[in-house]
Amino acid sequence: MSFDEIYRYACSDPESFWADAAEKVFWYRKWDRVLDDSQAPFYRWFSGGETNACYNAVDLHVEQGRADQPALIHDSPITGTGQTLTYRELRDHVARCAGVLVDLGVRRGDRVIIYMPMIPEAVVAMLACARIGAIHSVVFGGFASRELATRIDDCRPGVIVAASCGLEPGRVVAYQPLLDRAIDLARHKPGRCLVLQRPQARAEMTPGRDVDWHAAMEQATDADCVPVPATDPLYILYTSGTTGQPKGVVRDTGGGIVSLKWTMKNIYNVEPGDVYWAASDVGWVVGHSYIVYAPLFNGNTTILFEGKPVGTPDPGVFWRIIAEHGVKVLFTAPTAFRAIRKEDPQGEHVRKHDLSCLQSLFLAGERTDPDTLNWARQQLGVPVIDHWWQTETGWSICANCLGIEHLPVKDGSPTRPVPGWQLQALDEAGNVVGPGTIGSLVARLPLPPGTFPTLWGARDRYFDSYLKRFPGYYETGDAGYIDENGYVFVMSRTDDVINVAGHRLSTGALEEVLASHPDVAECAVMGVNDPLKGELPLGCLVLSSGVDKAHDQVVKECIRLVREAIGPVAAFKLAAVVKRLPKTRSGKILRGTMKKIADGAEWKMPATIDDPAILDEIAGSLAGLGYPAGRDDDQSSP
Repeated sequence: MSFDEIYRYACSDPESFWADAAEKVFWYRKWDRVLDDSQAPFYRWFSGGETNACYNAVDLHVEQGRADQPALIHDSPITGTGQTLTYRELRDHVARCAGVLVDLGVRRGDRVIIYMPMIPEAVVAMLACARIGAIHSVVFGGFASRELATRIDDCRPGVIVAASCGLEPGRVVAYQPLLDRAIDLARHKPGRCLVLQRPQARAEMTPGRDVDWHAAMEQATDADCVPVPATDPLYILYTSGTTGQPKGVVRDTGGGIVSLKWTMKNIYNVEPGDVYWAASDVGWVVGHSYIVYAPLFNGNTTILFEGKPVGTPDPGVFWRIIAEHGVKVLFTAPTAFRAIRKEDPQGEHVRKHDLSCLQSLFLAGERTDPDTLNWARQQLGVPVIDHWWQTETGWSICANCLGIEHLPVKDGSPTRPVPGWQLQALDEAGNVVGPGTIGSLVARLPLPPGTFPTLWGARDRYFDSYLKRFPGYYETGDAGYIDENGYVFVMSRTDDVINVAGHRLSTGALEEVLASHPDVAECAVMGVNDPLKGELPLGCLVLSSGVDKAHDQVVKECIRLVREAIGPVAAFKLAAVVKRLPKTRSGKILRGTMKKIADGAEWKMPATIDDPAILDEIAGSLAGLGYPAGRDDDQSSP
């Protein structure tokens, strides 16, 4: 069937479409209703069904002949070590870890926080929770104590699984002091902490509370998979909230299994046995969906990478891993490719490795500018697919579905909505805007399986945040437009649209122009307050390595580029060259914090920032443009 035929089927008869997909996963008990709309707009999928995510990810493949196939490859250039676990070995580790959790009192429906770096034990702990029907909530290892405490109080875990430390290039980050401080700050006190001692830094254990991972694993007995209702939560994953209180995105079990397994063939075009690499972190949604669950549901070999795209040891580490492990599909953030391109603009490291195994590259996490996409396409010689999704959705809203039909690519677009998604661009009054007109991007309800049915303990907040503004639709929070061929262009978050003297401008459109300058490796645009025009766009430019041109000259050329491409209406006159951009650990640029710095407003150090020193550098650079920099002394730094 063609893409158009499959898309029409998914939209016209979603229950039959997803029932067909659900036949490809294991069920202890089939569902009573494919789509339960009895409490619309709070829809549920596969109600009455019973399954288990761990069984579908691991045990099923052992029983069906993949016991000796590599399931998980851990590649750690920081430690210079690696480890491969077959499906049988992974099952045995997970079953034993599940037994440990049972011994610690964890039962179906209990919450377990996992506070670990990119090590196999993090994946084992996630699957062990799923095995016994517990709900895991992974918090990025090394996260600030105050932020960890808010998550402890929100989901109230009985057990926390932690590592003694995480590793960054050139430094060791001790986790135990952060964990101890978080538990001190939290109102809820978890009963036990299961701690993995890493050789790089050992934790000081608290008697009566902390349990040694290795000792517990030696003493425990294996636990079997527990059938759980399809509508039971598989995990809670926290994402930033506008109120300062994080939002606990819930992923349910049955819908998560069905949708994620469906995507592996239909979007990424991988078959069981193929090696698939999502270069992300298990602390983020990409790590949940495409390091752990989807590849294992599909019988793939997945790679767990403890390193950075540059500096561990060089910008060729991605290519080394692809060649060494035979990666068929790579999925990473555009930020990673911008970092690689900045250090190796001519692609010299690419040509040092045999990448003939690689069939496609998928980019997501933030908007992919055409310049980065075209550089990657030129260097790798494979399809480079920009696709768009969110923590809340769990998988792609829009993508070029390579397993169905490779559609023509349009630079700057993640292509068309994936089967199961119906999108519109709406104006402020909720009216559909015409092709090419920027509006709020929304998805018609019900959302497909695997998306979030609610926020943890916050049903009203879920409705108010996502469903209230545009009745009958999910509000994505992204602004963009849909062209006459149905291609979607995601331009920015709705709060990143700049209003210059009444003209609405997308930060993404401005960044696209700036990124086309041959000396610009990376850039960010934000709106800053202006007494005359309301807002003016301000650009921060990171130059490629080896550029020796005067910064003032690059700025002038960039201003001219914007004027030529967008016109005087953009009023683009402010730009500064900076050494680097502030980002979260998942690679998203902290435009909101940069705007506060430029506006002289008080700002706090974001807990998710990759390197806190960058914001002080940004403040210094913007001060050179005549902008003040306020800062709240009560900061929460990692």
